[in-house]
Parts: sequence; C-alpha cells; structure tokens
Amino acid sequence: MLYSAPMKKAGSLVLATVTLLSSAATLIGCASSNDTISQAERTEKDRPSFAETRAIAEEGFIYGLPIVMNYAAVYEFSIDRLSSQYKAPFNHINNDAHVATYKDTAVVTPNSDTPYSIASLDLRAEPIVLSVPAVEKARYYSVQLVDGNTFNYGYIGSRTTGSKSGHYLVVAPEWQGETPPGIDKVFRSSTQFSLALFRTQLFRPSDIENVKRIQAGYKVQPLSAFLKRPAPPAAPALRFPRIDTELAKTNFFEYLDFALQFAPPGPEETAIRAKLARIGVGPGKTFDFKELSLEHKAEVALGMKAGDEKVSAAAKTLGTKVNGWDISSAFGDRAKYNGDWLERAAAAKAGIYGNDASEAMYPMTRSDAAGHELDGSKHDYTITFAAGQYPPVNAFWSVTMYDGKSQLLIQNPINRYLINSPMLPNMKKGRDGSLTVYIQNKSPGKGKEANWLPAPSGPIYLVMRLYWPKESPPSILPPGEGTWKPPAVVRAR
Repeated sequence: MLYSAPMKKAGSLVLATVTLLSSAATLIGCASSNDTISQAERTEKDRPSFAETRAIAEEGFIYGLPIVMNYAAVYEFSIDRLSSQYKAPFNHINNDAHVATYKDTAVVTPNSDTPYSIASLDLRAEPIVLSVPAVEKARYYSVQLVDGNTFNYGYIGSRTTGSKSGHYLVVAPEWQGETPPGIDKVFRSSTQFSLALFRTQLFRPSDIENVKRIQAGYKVQPLSAFLKRPAPPAAPALRFPRIDTELAKTNFFEYLDFALQFAPPGPEETAIRAKLARIGVGPGKTFDFKELSLEHKAEVALGMKAGDEKVSAAAKTLGTKVNGWDISSAFGDRAKYNGDWLERAAAAKAGIYGNDASEAMYPMTRSDAAGHELDGSKHDYTITFAAGQYPPVNAFWSVTMYDGKSQLLIQNPINRYLINSPMLPNMKKGRDGSLTVYIQNKSPGKGKEANWLPAPSGPIYLVMRLYWPKESPPSILPPGEGTWKPPAVVRAR
C-alpha cells in the first residue's frame, strides 16, 4: 500500500459528527428555506422521507468515503502549501529521498519500504506524460495510477512494463485522440484528477544515492511539452474547499459534492448518484449541511454513523483469516469493484491506495494466534519463519509495525519501523535456519536486537507487504487460498 488504512481526517470525521448531532434526532426543528434537501425534494416527484434521507446518507457515506479520503490526501499533497505533507503542485513530481517515518502523518499506515515519488495530475486541459528511466532488473519499482474514485487503472514498472525506459500517457475520461508518437501506452483515468504513485526499492540506507539517481529520471509533463507544441488553453481555475479534521466532521457531503463534478459516473453508479441527487448531492448541486433543518441534520448524521459502522465492520473482516492474518484482494479497478461500494470503502479504510493483488499482497493482523488483541503494554510476541519459508515474492517482502490506535509508525529508540527481506543478511537465524522476529515494547536484549521490531506500549497493528507475489506454488495467491501461509503471531510472555 502507499498508505494503508484511512486518512486521519477521514477516519475521525464521523465520530465527532455523531457526538455533535445525535441528540438532534429527538428534536423537532423548522426547515430552512435554504435547506438543500428540502430544495431537492421540491424537484422530486417521489420526495424522500426522513427515514429515506437517513438511508441515502448511509449509502452515500459508504459510496463517498474513499472519494473524500482521496480528496483530503490530494489537498495536503498539492493544494495546501502550508501543510507539513505538501509535495508539489499539480502536474509536478515530488521525490522523497527517504522512507516514511513516524513524522509522516498525512495518511495512516504509511509504507516505510520504498522512497516515494508522488505526482497529482490535473488532466482537464490536456493529457500528462509520465516518463521513467531504465531501472536495473534487480531493483523493484512501480508507478501506480489511482484516480479520484480510488480505482487502480494502470501500472508502469518491473512487473508490467519491465525495467526499460518509457513514456506513458495519462488521459482524462473524456479524452479522444490517437496515441501520439513516442508514447508506449495510454492509460485512461475515470476522473479528471488523478495520482501517480512511484515506488522505488531501497536495498539498504547506503543505497539511497542510487535511488535518488533513479528518481531524477522520473518526469511528469503535459503532452504539449512532450511533443514540443503550443499548450492548449488552461483549465478554469478552481477554488478547492479547505478540508481539515474539524471541517470533515460536518462537511462530508460538501466534499463529495465537489469531487463528483470531476468524476463522470460509470454505469454501475447510476443508482447511487440518483439517490444522492435526491438529497442535493452531485454535480451542479450545492449541499450545505449548516443550512439543513434540524431533522435533516439528525437523519444525515445518523445515516453517516450507520455507514461508518458498516465500513468499520467490513474492514475488520476483509478476506480470509489465515493463522490470524487477514488476507484479501480488496484493491483494483472499476471492474473489480463492480458497484460494491462497501468493499471499496472497507478497502480504503484498511489501506487507501493499496495495490492490486498481482502487484502486492497485504496480510494484516491485530491479534495473536489465539485470537487475542495484540497489546505491547501487556505482552511480548514473536513471529517465526521456518527455514526456506519466507514470503514467496519476485521482488521483496516486509513486516511493518504500527500503533494500533492511530495506525501510524512508532517513534522508537532504534528508528526501526519494519523488518524486510533486504535486512536478512544482518539478522540472526536459529540453528535450524529459522528466523524469529521479536515484537515487543522493550528491547529483547543486545543479542536479539537485530531481530527486534519495536512495538507501541498499547494496541499493535501489523502489516505484511509482499511485492510482486509469485503466482506458482508456493504462493500467497489466490488470496486466502494460496499454498503459502503467513506464520502466526505468538505470545512470548
């Protein structure tokens, strides 16, 4: 995953909303003349009742959560220049010549395996060309293309296009044209704004200069610049609505309202878009929570709460339990979800910007082999890989530690956030060739620190990452049915 689990902003947006508004469900208020739901009702032959409003808000929240989470991320990456997570303006690339640490908080459960290069793409005026240099075959790299719907609509990199250099065109949903000269492949986004997420494998800390040289070869430019032709007229300037934790509490549907204007609906979205229109949400509409009547505020808030509870429950049960690990294939393109908005929302909450299963698999766990919640304040744990039974991958694998509450990386005395396959030569093996990882809050002792994965003093969340998993046995694929199974987390004391 680029960043797994929900955005901090999106993750907390419902609880505070419900705390603020749930009491309104028992009160009676007068509808404002500016109430967008009332206005929507007056244009509908079949006016939604309060119960229907709640149901639409629930379904709309589930449908819209990944879209709003993505907007919050892009706002920090490319719009809010004062944000500590700001990367670069639209259609420019930012190279992070380091892996994520506890200081990276724009999204939770960040990947600390690969230095990232990120480009937010505005495709409204013209297509954008992504160029990549030749990368040595031993080094894994990928460019994940993910749009405002959080659909993964294409990949460039070791698995898909190989290690050669190339130029790739990313186009808006409405773009019509022929493949220009010099372009190796065309990728079509389902939204007018998109993200390109570059991952470049780092073998060891001393390898960072090599990663920098590769990153310097990544280029993002408009098609006109690539072809050395005059640029077309610029797209209209936009006023992007500011989003933060407080605003997200009540403005969820305003953000969804804004984002949907750049996302032409697919056939499977017709029904949910029609329902949202009945409460004043959608392109050309101006949903305003503050102007709703007290009754409508209550129903919308309760609907959002119900939606959030469904998403949370679904995120905890994604995929199949194998030795206590949840193994699923929850990420993909439009066809993969095929209108299953709950799966898409659960996937975003468990790991927004996660890869397709063929690119990476992400076993996740919060519990030990006995099913008890992992807690570093109470117990120490181990994970033991039997000799020759490491995760079967074409690229590399890792096990990353997160705080179970915030799902952020943990500040610790040895600045270690994961154990990964490039670290194996420096780790200690058992006499039988097995590898034991020590998961605990305090050091297991100098003799074992090479195998220590520092844990928080509280709930623990663990994520494995298997990049470019092997397809022939032993394999983790198909998800939940593969012949390779991740070893259980065992309580040591």
